[in-house]
Amino acid sequence: MMRHQRLEHRFVEHIPERLKPGVHYVSMEYATSAHSCCCGCGEEVVTPFTPTDWKMTFDGETVSLRPSIGNWTLKCRSHYVIDRGKVIEAGPWSDEQVEAERRRDRAAKERFYGQSSKVGSPIQPAPIKPAPSIWHRMWTWISGRS
Repeated sequence: MMRHQRLEHRFVEHIPERLKPGVHYVSMEYATSAHSCCCGCGEEVVTPFTPTDWKMTFDGETVSLRPSIGNWTLKCRSHYVIDRGKVIEAGPWSDEQVEAERRRDRAAKERFYGQSSKVGSPIQPAPIKPAPSIWHRMWTWISGRS
């Protein structure tokens, strides 16, 4: 059972250091979004917007993410879809399903980014501008720079 049945979206430039549960932060500038896991475990879930990762749609009122969010590396292993702000719980996946999806994801990145599938050949996705560190933001605030 998901603790959060809906997520209120907030368009922000930078994802905040602390995520408020039930809020879906969307940074168009950094092509990413983040929210506190909808199961209520409190873990941060980050979803980059790339041709091979997540797609975000905004219909003027609500935000949707595709594909589903499978938190396979988290203790909770939650799995859900965010559709027009609603959190829709999806079924659990076996370890075999998770590994098959990881293989599919690697293959999609290799096809899109034109990388060799040779062992040891790193896949280099398009760079995403990282959010400034907390220290950088504090220095900017202290020094009055924007």
